[in-house]
Amino acid sequence: MSVVFVLIIIGILVASVFLIAFIWAVKNGQFEDSYTPSVRILFDDPISSEENDDTSEQDNKHEKKSIKS
Repeated sequence: MSVVFVLIIIGILVASVFLIAFIWAVKNGQFEDSYTPSVRILFDDPISSEENDDTSEQDNKHEKKSIKS
């Protein structure tokens, strides 16, 4: 029976730690942006300059081949 009391006390301690962590996160603004995550998938990723260079090289190769043909 004493084990049950120990488990209850440990459970209360763990729950209180999570409650304190949640309150701390709310006060520090972790949950303020509720709009952006829902529409983030709709935004296009910016094209990096490295990808631009690769595509322009491929376009130049295709143009050269078409000119030779």
